[in-house]
Amino acid sequence: MPFGFWRGRKDKRSSTAGPPGAAAGQRGPVAFDGLTEEWHLVGFMEIEGRLSDALNRREAIPISDVRWAPIDGSEPFTPVPGLRLVDPYDLIIVLASEGTLPRLTEEEKAAFRVHKVPYDVALEVPPFRVIGTVYLYPGSDPERLLERGTEMFVPVTDAAALLGERQVNDPSIDTILVNRFYLRGVEQVDKRTRTRIEPLPGQPLGGVSWTDTSR
Repeated sequence: MPFGFWRGRKDKRSSTAGPPGAAAGQRGPVAFDGLTEEWHLVGFMEIEGRLSDALNRREAIPISDVRWAPIDGSEPFTPVPGLRLVDPYDLIIVLASEGTLPRLTEEEKAAFRVHKVPYDVALEVPPFRVIGTVYLYPGSDPERLLERGTEMFVPVTDAAALLGERQVNDPSIDTILVNRFYLRGVEQVDKRTRTRIEPLPGQPLGGVSWTDTSR
């Protein structure tokens, strides 16, 4: 292995052996597209349920047909037949295609819009910058994403992942799961210009001081 998977855990385990009972209750394979500090990996994950739920369990996930390339795009993808597990702790961002997300009814979509508030933000997850929309419960400050919450990965919709000036995600994949353990900064932006929104002069009168500009 040319990079250190399992660095996020104290118990170093082999990334070439499958976990006990890995074959039980799996839905997979599901297309997988993720980025670490150095590598872009694509392949298939053997999971049951939603991709985000599988990642948030913080357990090793079986993968197959894996290929990888440097994140800077300097070399083409090459097969990695020995890589059979991936640790969510090693993944900075995961690109979630429509096939990895559950289908919602119109009623569920309406309930989601009612119960959560959209914020257009830029998330600093070095070496990447992710710009898109996060949905939070009313009264939640987007900066609280910097806290270690129960959810390890936060979904960002209508999103672009940038490495410098280069967008690393295919524009057709607009949902990105961001690992909060790598999150170093949150700021509200105008998604059209990808620039920071300056706060209005004066003091807030209470409540959430972030401005909702996405509606």
